[in-house]
Amino acid sequence: MRETTKRLSIKEWAEEDRPREKMLQKGATALSDAELIAILIGSGNNKETAVQLAQRILHSVNNDLNKLAKLSVKQLTTCFKGIGEAKAVAICAALELGKRRGASEGLQAKQIRSSKDAYLSLQAELRDLPYEELWIILTNPANRILKKCKISQGGINSSAADIRLILKTALMETATGFILCHNHPSGNIRPSRQDDTLTEQVQKAAKIVDLILLDHIILADGIYYSYADEGKLR
Repeated sequence: MRETTKRLSIKEWAEEDRPREKMLQKGATALSDAELIAILIGSGNNKETAVQLAQRILHSVNNDLNKLAKLSVKQLTTCFKGIGEAKAVAICAALELGKRRGASEGLQAKQIRSSKDAYLSLQAELRDLPYEELWIILTNPANRILKKCKISQGGINSSAADIRLILKTALMETATGFILCHNHPSGNIRPSRQDDTLTEQVQKAAKIVDLILLDHIILADGIYYSYADEGKLR
């Protein structure tokens, strides 16, 4: 007779190989990304353990957590057997917490010393969005961050910008300077003609009310473009 191989459940694994027990014994840093996701989803399906299912999910995004964060609840439940709504929500919630932690760490420095500082202060909020958003970073005379504000939300290729709202927001927070920042979901960070026009108009309007446009950052996943670095601010 042909011998069949029985799939072991996680409970039948050696204790040190079970994600929860491994975390308790060795700490969270000892776990792989798949093992951490397996803890979130708790169980797999009738063909895969939770770890195997988590590995397949990660493989679908080339083991890139940033790409995983862009998947919706619907995409997760539709594409992966064993991932119901509750498990998909748990994955999305955990990734959102990681994003917010990154945003909090970005504010720790509180001071904008370079275009990279500006990029890091908003990349957690903007890098995973499938549509454009326009934000401003408000600063005091020492270039310390007073506040980050979302101005508008748009479509895949553009977001509306109300120059009056930008200036009003900055004046209400008694800012002396500000940085425009928006994302390009396409991944192409080169500024469009519309981006150039907006930058020029905002800079001219800001000077009238004694505000300084310090930079305009266009970001995508892991990369950014700075108007200040490119010498495009007068």
